[in-house]
This record gives sequence, structure tokens and C-alpha cells, in this order.
Amino acid sequence: MTDRDTLLATARRVIAVERAGLDALSATLGDSFAAAAELILRTRGRVVVSGMGKSGHVGRKIAATLASTGTPAQFVHPAEASHGDLGMVTEADVALVLSNSGETPELSDIIAHTRRFSIPLIGVASRPESTLLRQADVAIVLPQADEACGTGIVPTTSTTMTLALGDALAVALMEHRHFTPEHFRTFHPGGKLGARLLKVADLMHAGDAIPLVSEATPMGEALVTMSQKGFGVIGVTAANGRLTGIVTDGDLRRHLVGLLDRTAGEVMTPGPRTIGPDQVAEKAVAIMRDRKITSLFVVAPGGTGRAEGILNIHDCLRAGVV
Repeated sequence: MTDRDTLLATARRVIAVERAGLDALSATLGDSFAAAAELILRTRGRVVVSGMGKSGHVGRKIAATLASTGTPAQFVHPAEASHGDLGMVTEADVALVLSNSGETPELSDIIAHTRRFSIPLIGVASRPESTLLRQADVAIVLPQADEACGTGIVPTTSTTMTLALGDALAVALMEHRHFTPEHFRTFHPGGKLGARLLKVADLMHAGDAIPLVSEATPMGEALVTMSQKGFGVIGVTAANGRLTGIVTDGDLRRHLVGLLDRTAGEVMTPGPRTIGPDQVAEKAVAIMRDRKITSLFVVAPGGTGRAEGILNIHDCLRAGVV
């Protein structure tokens, strides 16, 4: 039977040690970090990230974060680089090489390759006098910090600092480039992130699919349109094409007596709630749920009030927008 208090105490100690390492990293960041960011901003190619062991695992994540936030990047394994993958590292690129000691033997070939072809090299290590940092064009020194394992041999605090440094670099570059949620969605079309960033225009029904009639349309014709389009509602437009109202099942029930003797303009509910095509679909779902409706008309921006589409809540749910 394990002692839960002991396990929790260990966990909190590890987190405290790693937090101290992050505080030290924040306090020691300086010109080298800014120089590394500027070097990446100037590059015409990619950021080639490399590292061995735990640094390699962290490097893969850093490369993925850079790539997804507007900075083209890829990870190159140093051992594979020595067997042909050095061809992935070109003179248009900048190399970001990670090693806590700065003396990892497997990195020697990729470091030599950057020196031979004048490829800019950003080194990240904890020893300023190490081979990696002495060879680097920009040397980022990780502060001295205790590993959280207590023995000093298991990469814990050092890898956490390196990962945080990579995140800081990616976000700094992202903000400098004015990277927007729309840009982010370009690299995240799938999963929850992609669904949350879908625009109304991505899901709406447009063109002939929009159930529209004019204010003067007899309700007999309007009912046919409502049935054919299949949304359970119809939009009603003025002579200038502006959406002025909507006819729902509730409107039909309220005007049941003499319904077929009326026009759409007489039966409609005026001033329907609408949304713009550039709004996120998540907002449209919130409106439909709040109003307890299943469809929402999409109107053109600029104040014309013209219907550009119709959005159904079931389309949003199928796309994962909840």
C-alpha cells in the first residue's frame, strides 16, 4: 500500500523545483534571446531544430509549435542527420540545437555542417564554455538549476526550461508577425481547435439554398418554399433585397385562420436576429441556443442587410462546434 501523502509531497517538491528553474530562466533571459528571434525573423528558410535524447523530444515539440504558429520549422534527428539527413539543412535555414551539456557527441556533425556552409546556429545549453555554445552564432545559456529528481541525473528541470524557452520564442515570433486566430486555423483545420475557429461562412448554406421570399409573396407560395428548402423557416425581403423578417412555425400557428389569404410580409416576425459571415460559428451556436432557435440568417457586412446565407445548428454540431 502506498503512502499517498508521501507521493503528493514528492510531486509538489518536483513542481516547486521546476518552478524555481523557470523563475531563474525568466530572470536570466537577455539579449541572446532577442538576437535568436531576430535571426529567425530574417531567415528565408526554416528553423531546423535538433537535439538528442530528452532534448530531442523537447525539440520535436518546439518545432511543432513554431510550425503551427507561423514560423516554418522541422525537427532533424542528429543521428539521422549524420546518415544523409544533413541535406535537409540548407543555407537558407537557421539551426536551433538543444543540449543541456552542450557536449552531446551526436550533435557534432550537424554543428560542423552549419559551420561549413555558414548556416546560422542558435545553441541552447547550460554551460557557456561548451562546444555547442562556443560554436553558435547566438548562444542562449540555461541557468544553473537543480534537477527535480534529487540525484541530478534525470533531465527534468533542464528539459522544462528548454521547453518553456521554445514556447517563449514561438509566441514572441507569433506576436511580432501579428499571427491571428484565422492564421492559426489554417494550420489547425481538424479537431477541437479547428472547430472552434470555424467561421459562419465555412458552414452556412448559400445561393439557391437560402429560403427567401419577398414581402408580397402569397403565403401559399411561401409555404412551398419553406417546405422545399427544408430549414423550417423562410426569410422575407424588401424590394431592395434587405432581410426584413422571418416566418417560423410559430408565425404559421399564430396566423392559422386565413393564412393562405395573407402575404409573407403580413405573417412575418420583423427584425430577425442575424449574424455576419466573418463571425465564428461558435458565436452563432450561442445565439441559437440562447434564442432557442435552430437556424440563423447570415447577412452581408456593410449595412446592406442582404441575406448571404443561412446557418443551421445541426451543421454546426456535425462540424464539432458546440
